[in-house]
Amino acid sequence: MNIVFAGTPEFAREAMAALHAAGHDIVLVLTQPDRPAGRGMKLQASPVKQWALEHGVLVQQPRSLRLDGKYPEEAAATREALLAANAECMVVAAYGLILPQWTLDLPPRGCLNIHASLLPRWRGAAPIHRAIEAGDAQTGITIMQMDAGLDTGDMLLVRSMPIALDATTATLHDQLAALGGECIVQALAQPDALVRTPQPAEGVTYAHKIEKAEAALDWALPAAMLARRIRAFDPFPGMTVPLLHNGATEVLKLWAATAEPLTQAAEPGTVVQADASGVRVACGQGQLCLTQLQRPGGKRLSAADFLRGCPLQVGQRLSA
Repeated sequence: MNIVFAGTPEFAREAMAALHAAGHDIVLVLTQPDRPAGRGMKLQASPVKQWALEHGVLVQQPRSLRLDGKYPEEAAATREALLAANAECMVVAAYGLILPQWTLDLPPRGCLNIHASLLPRWRGAAPIHRAIEAGDAQTGITIMQMDAGLDTGDMLLVRSMPIALDATTATLHDQLAALGGECIVQALAQPDALVRTPQPAEGVTYAHKIEKAEAALDWALPAAMLARRIRAFDPFPGMTVPLLHNGATEVLKLWAATAEPLTQAAEPGTVVQADASGVRVACGQGQLCLTQLQRPGGKRLSAADFLRGCPLQVGQRLSA
């Protein structure tokens, strides 16, 4: 099948590579414009663009697809490229742009989306993060026939998988990226056999985009919730707490922790124990045992290694 692929991050690149390996012909790629990244903030191509260039596939990077929007010339040029591609369908995975109706209507088989949740739970931008943050026991991939709504289209194929108790967004992302590739290959192997199933009206939740402001840890919250957030925000944005050290305040990043019952009465944010097994801090409910921490400019360290370079005392506060 001739396919147009629209996507941007590594999650999408995995699906595109799977389609290519299955014998589909990717005739055009749509992806986000190059963005500054890294210490030098140099422009970098998305993982999807990098794959397309390596395989000699034509790339379009419009800032918008709205013909009546802010960048109508870019949208018009992309429309011409889509018409010239004459693809049977468009596969979309974490693209990052809203597809207007003319785009949805263009391919004969429409646009199929690879979404990293069990719809209608966690529609939106950050389904992997939010599933971990909420403590969900399972997640999965939904292949959806796209419509004009936000992840509201009919379901074509659904595969579920458990979420490990120690899963981070990084580890779960990689599992779902591989599963997404398997699912879209399965869906396009027999496209005429796919049955469109409307999403149920019950159980709708929205996975809002992760904001940097969410990184600040609030010790007044339950330890179990904070432990989930630490896993959900790994690798981005990373949970943070201020620490007064040698007369200066620095911001620590917390990368691994477990929730425990509180062993002694203490104000939230107070260190109740600090040794090689972890830094235990009182919370609104229970205590958080921090096992992997990072100082500014440093590496992620185990609690034992961290404490050798930055001793913490019982009774010390980790708060502003």
